Amino acid sequence: MSDPIISAEHLHKSVTDSTGTLDILRDMSFSLAPRETAAIVGASGSGKSTLLSIVAGLDVPTTGTVRLAGTDLFSLDEDERAALRAREVGFVFQSFQLLGNLTALENVMLPLELAGRRDSRKAATEMMKRVGLAERLGHYPKTLSGGEQQRVALARAFVVEPAVLLADEPTGSLDFATGESVMQLMFDLNRERGTTLVLVTHDRGIASRCERRLTIEAGRIVSDEVSSAAPASA
Repeated sequence: MSDPIISAEHLHKSVTDSTGTLDILRDMSFSLAPRETAAIVGASGSGKSTLLSIVAGLDVPTTGTVRLAGTDLFSLDEDERAALRAREVGFVFQSFQLLGNLTALENVMLPLELAGRRDSRKAATEMMKRVGLAERLGHYPKTLSGGEQQRVALARAFVVEPAVLLADEPTGSLDFATGESVMQLMFDLNRERGTTLVLVTHDRGIASRCERRLTIEAGRIVSDEVSSAAPASA
């Protein structure tokens, strides 16, 4: 059995202000195997997005550890965590997070260029074709539909061949039909690339397409279910 690609142990996150201390995450532990697909579900304010940020090393827990690809994230400084993310992690957000002054192709090329890849244009062009946007390479984000922008975001996330893809409500700003199309593309790419997918969603239908479903209430994992449904990419 392979080692976990993500291992979280006894995560606790609290913030303190003039009104007192708020516990956002409470003694949270779980692990995910390479290629596994997992949905994190729960009500707004339950801690889902905070957990995703900590797993990515974008936020720091009050106590607890996260190992990503065998490395203790919080034994690293901020720059070292950023370098690890660049190698191992792709991101897809509800708000797309595309750079408006770059074309669609340039947005996809950017992480490759930052990594020093000499074939960035070729690799990005191939990935744009894979997500069905071969005719949109030179278009700027403001001229693309929401679904097209999210496809660009998927291309940018997968082009670096990450070990882990973290997606935070990726269809939250899309209509139902467009969201379904984008999610199917995400699951297809995930299967093709052998990526571990961690997906935050309010949508139980989307969650049921993942192999694992972690339900969070008030900062605790109250349920860790293995899906009886067909694999998401089937």
